[in-house]
Amino acid sequence: MYNILNFPQTKHMRTSTKILLILTILLFIPNTYLTKFLLQAIVPTGNGFQIVFTPLAWTSLAFQIVWNILFSILFYRFLKTQRLSNVIFFSAFPMTLVYGVFMVYITAVKNMEGEVAASVRATLNITKEQTSYNNYLWAGLATLIYLVLLFIVILFACRPLSKVERIAHNLGDGRMKYDDYKIGGGKQFKEIENSFNKINYNYKEKENKLKQTNLEAQKFIPKQFFKFLGKNSIEELELGNQVKKNATTLFCDLKSATNISRSLSLEENFNYINSYLKIVAPLIRRYDGFIDKYLGDGVLSVFSKPQDAIECAHAILRAIDVKNKSQKELPAIDARISINTGDIIFGIVGDEERKSPTIISDVVNLASKMEEINLYIGTKLLISKTSLNELPQNYEFDYRYTGALSMDDGSQIPLFESLNYYPKNKKEKLKKLKNKFESGVRAYNEKNYKEAKEIFEYVLHYVSDDKPSYVYFNKAEEKLKEAA
Repeated sequence: MYNILNFPQTKHMRTSTKILLILTILLFIPNTYLTKFLLQAIVPTGNGFQIVFTPLAWTSLAFQIVWNILFSILFYRFLKTQRLSNVIFFSAFPMTLVYGVFMVYITAVKNMEGEVAASVRATLNITKEQTSYNNYLWAGLATLIYLVLLFIVILFACRPLSKVERIAHNLGDGRMKYDDYKIGGGKQFKEIENSFNKINYNYKEKENKLKQTNLEAQKFIPKQFFKFLGKNSIEELELGNQVKKNATTLFCDLKSATNISRSLSLEENFNYINSYLKIVAPLIRRYDGFIDKYLGDGVLSVFSKPQDAIECAHAILRAIDVKNKSQKELPAIDARISINTGDIIFGIVGDEERKSPTIISDVVNLASKMEEINLYIGTKLLISKTSLNELPQNYEFDYRYTGALSMDDGSQIPLFESLNYYPKNKKEKLKKLKNKFESGVRAYNEKNYKEAKEIFEYVLHYVSDDKPSYVYFNKAEEKLKEAA
């Protein structure tokens, strides 16, 4: 975890700086003594200057170079400890001083006496006549050089300001690109850099907490629910948010768990049901669905595509079969699934104290009624006609018509049973008898019970354990007895 105490602080003088300071002071004394030999090497002749270097002059020059390098390094480090206004002042002051002295001298040298003044005039081509303007030209050139150097100094001193502007813009937009921002420059910018990094750290802490909150929220509010609502995080969810989407519901009922639970303790019952839900829930997520509700011993889930729901249903039924076989000490769970497609409203309901995501639709109610039919006729997986209509043309699976569900408004919803769940041998037999079975269902719906009984008797002759055929056969026989 980033500690704000790790931010760079103003420290005591560094050891290297102390060494440089001592060397500069030590060199200052011999350098001052040897300077006269360097000046003696520059000899004025009246017509210019003659350079005559002696060994001591060369030594003085070497000392001057070393001393100036050390002093420049110290001066640079001194500037880095200053605020921006001081940096500009201390950088510009020596140049301004030299420029001022030069301007005074270049103005007065025309009228000065002596061999040195004569040599300077000869070197700069300045004469004593009033018509000579070379001294003004030299003054102009010096001014130009001074302004250029002053601009460079200020540009260098203010260079970190562009980084400050960019970092402030990024932080203002909430963009945290780097772990630590680097600005450079003097003490003032170092303080600004520390402040920016504190802000950046706080942003990252807040972002990490928000991510953690969203991860925790996804245990209760699936991320697919956020997508349906067009939101990115739990903070964006507001009471009353809603959106209407075409989606597919999958209702999985672990029906026999209710009876089993009566023979178990509360703890055993909880663990028993949970052991099956732990199988169902990951499969729903694997096939891009999300669980809207846990209904005791059942699950209501939502999928964007009906084919995903169908594939998920097959996987759930197979997984529960495997679970039942591996858990022989307890009664087996009899899972039944119904799938339906239609318009669903995804929304946030409740009050400001507690908000809850949910789905509202007749599709959900229909799924519940389909489950009753599922149980009644002994099927494992029922799919509505609306779901079949939404399947891609290249999606293939085997199914058969099992009847229609009558609604309160008088309409009927055709229902189909998936055959892909059955073992291969039984599935192949049911596929061959599909047309026969469906004709028997239609005969029963048309109240032609004698024909229906004969058809289902025929189907049972080849597939004796086909429970839907057995249920229809018995119902047709009951209707015939009632009519007799």
